[in-house]
Amino acid sequence: MKWLWIGIYTTVLIWSGVHPKDQLIWFLEVAPALVGGAVLLLTRRSFPLTPLVYALILIHCIILIVGGHYTYAEVPLFDWIRDTIEGQRNNFDKLGHFAQGFVPAMIAREILIRKKVVNGRAWRNFFIVCFCLALSAFYELIEWWAAVASKTGAEDFLATQGYVWDTQSDMLLALIGAVAALVLLGRMHDRQLVETDTILQG
Repeated sequence: MKWLWIGIYTTVLIWSGVHPKDQLIWFLEVAPALVGGAVLLLTRRSFPLTPLVYALILIHCIILIVGGHYTYAEVPLFDWIRDTIEGQRNNFDKLGHFAQGFVPAMIAREILIRKKVVNGRAWRNFFIVCFCLALSAFYELIEWWAAVASKTGAEDFLATQGYVWDTQSDMLLALIGAVAALVLLGRMHDRQLVETDTILQG
C-alpha cells in the first residue's frame, strides 16, 4: 500500500512537471500537494493514518497536480464535459474545491478522534465543518495573494473564468464536500480507526 501510494504520487508529479502550461502557476497549484507529501513522510511512523484517509489524500494530491499541469481552467476532460453539455465554463476547479472540503474533513475527523480533542459526535462534526470552511476561506486569500504576485498569471491561477460568484461558490462546495464526507464515510472510517488502533497497540 505504501509503495503503491508513493509510486502513483511520484509518477503523476513527474508527469505534471514536464512542460506545464506555466511554470509559476504549476508551482503555486502543486505546492499544497508537495507540503502534504512531506508531512505524511515525516509523520508516517509517529502518527500513521487509516488507509481510507491516505487514499483520499492521494486523490486530492492528484487533483492539485493535474490542475497545476493544465491550469484549473483548461483541464481537457472538463473541457470535453463543458462542450458535451453545452456549458459555460471548465468546472475542474469546482471538483478541486469540493475535494478541499471532503478530504480535510476526514483528516480532521481522524485527528480529533484519535487525539480525543472533542467529546461528542455532534460537537466534533460541527468543529470539522467549521475547520473546513475556515480552510477554504484561507485558501481563497492565498489564491488572491498568489494571483497578485503572479500578475500575468492571475486569471489562470484563480480560474474564475469570468464568474462573479466564483469565490463564494468555491466555499459552498467545500462546505458540501465536508458534510458529504462525514455522512458518507463516517462508519467506514470508524471501522478503520478501530483496526488501526488495534495494530498500533499490538
